Amino acid sequence: MLRSSALLVALLAGTMASAQVDAPTIVGNGTDADHRNAVAQLANAKPAMAPRAMVVSEQHLASQVGADILKAGGNAVDAAVAVGYALAVVNPCCGNIGGGGFMTIHLADGRNLFLDFREKAPLKATATIFQDANGNVVPGLSTASWKAIGTPGTVMGLNEALAKYGTMPLKTVLAPAIALARNGFVLGPGDVKTLQGRSADFAKEPNVAKTFLKDGHPYQAGERLIQPDLARTLQAIAKGGSAAFYHGAPAKAVAAASAANGGLLSRADFAAYTAQWDKPVICDYRGYEVVAPPPPSSGGATVCEILETIEAYPLAQWGYGSPDATHVIVEAERHAFADRNAALGDPAFVHNPVDTLISPSHVAAIRAAIQPDRATPSTEVKGSAADPEGMHTTHFSVVDAQGNAVAVTYTLNFFFGVGHIAGDTGFFLNDEMDDFTSKPGVPNDFGLVQGSANAVAGGKRPLSSMSPTILLKDGKPFLVTGSPGGSTIITTVVQSIVNVVDFGMNVQQAVDAPRFHHQWLPDLITVEPGYLSPESQARLEQMGYHFRTGATWGADEAILVTDPHRPLQGASDRRRSEGAAKGL
Repeated sequence: MLRSSALLVALLAGTMASAQVDAPTIVGNGTDADHRNAVAQLANAKPAMAPRAMVVSEQHLASQVGADILKAGGNAVDAAVAVGYALAVVNPCCGNIGGGGFMTIHLADGRNLFLDFREKAPLKATATIFQDANGNVVPGLSTASWKAIGTPGTVMGLNEALAKYGTMPLKTVLAPAIALARNGFVLGPGDVKTLQGRSADFAKEPNVAKTFLKDGHPYQAGERLIQPDLARTLQAIAKGGSAAFYHGAPAKAVAAASAANGGLLSRADFAAYTAQWDKPVICDYRGYEVVAPPPPSSGGATVCEILETIEAYPLAQWGYGSPDATHVIVEAERHAFADRNAALGDPAFVHNPVDTLISPSHVAAIRAAIQPDRATPSTEVKGSAADPEGMHTTHFSVVDAQGNAVAVTYTLNFFFGVGHIAGDTGFFLNDEMDDFTSKPGVPNDFGLVQGSANAVAGGKRPLSSMSPTILLKDGKPFLVTGSPGGSTIITTVVQSIVNVVDFGMNVQQAVDAPRFHHQWLPDLITVEPGYLSPESQARLEQMGYHFRTGATWGADEAILVTDPHRPLQGASDRRRSEGAAKGL
């Protein structure tokens, strides 16, 4: 193992926030400058602190909405629903009522719950809808056409959570989002950067351009974005609940626009949609109880499979950014993603061998296959538990003063989903159908090579990497974490956990720390500048690893409760400049 740097020593001691760090050879992929910058940023990363409760999201106005709900006497579920609706306004690329997602809940009475409000494929969808007459996958059909849209689940999901475990009326938690849409909000630099990423596409559609361009030009920081159409849709939901969305004007408008543009969504799809409660996947990691989502999320099984595999290794001794720690985590990721891609899908359609994937015998077999000084080519690893998402998601976390915790990840898939708005509904529609297997063995837009378990079928939910996760210590919330990022969601969640539990980071350091990712295929480690030192990368290359630098990573929005008698730590990821942790 390479000699630990001052940074790693500080991390292992759990004191990095106050450590005096040298500028030597430490975590950096590429230049020494990358390395030194990463060290300096991590050394100065400090979380927000609050004595009783915390809300963290990637848009500060949404975080404030959640905090205000808590101050008004709401619980964590009330706040989460309010944040979810607020993000649909102030983070329209990713927050949504035109997409879907997952909610993981720990209640103060000890119950652990999971709510699946993932989109469903239109009832008319078939396994070959994204292929041509010769069986070839048609580029763009699953991402940019009206056939790419699944039945939205967010409205049903948020309303169901509120009705069952919230304490406030729907009109109360929706009021802040309606006001933000009707009156507008001032755009920050991060908001504008996101909007400008698709301004050329907005210009192609008059009903989109009228809201998301200003006199035909991209918005600038400091200008106010007003969304009257969305305000009316939200007002209708506040008055009529889920029925107003799934049986009212929004459903009619989406079905009409879909039919006019060659899509498959119909009013029958909206009428048939359901959000459902399920049992979360639960596993143990170094004495912490990990509560994570079950299929159609692949996150719970894959996160637990990785964590249980690496639990046998002395990561804390090896250190963050060390070749040894990187090696065993990558090998665990490689095997777990192979299993994920081969075995998992919508449980209403396929059997998911989750118990097998996280069983001691299966984990032991993975460890036995990991060589101490050699990378395992992915061609030698097959998903062994069965027969042969987007980077532009968003996550938020809430912990209240009573000990309730909520983790929510929801998505449109790509930035602004498919880029279409139906009529005057005011919300973007998802392109979530790309998360299905368009054809077994052919990568989706995130490079995931999946099998027939995740094939398209009418009414089926696509497999997802979204992984809203809660760690418990002695039955109480310890860490609430999750991220956007397509397939990197899973490895981001794993690393946020390992950074806290093994490397002793505070929660801001844990979410800010440079990351790495391996997903079986392609057989590459994607690294963020600042993770590996040149010496560490050279050693890993000698072991047979190949690297590429990745610049786009999801924003982990996390809360750490180190002790019931100490302040909560909240961290909004440095990768999203408009995010904030708001506490009380």
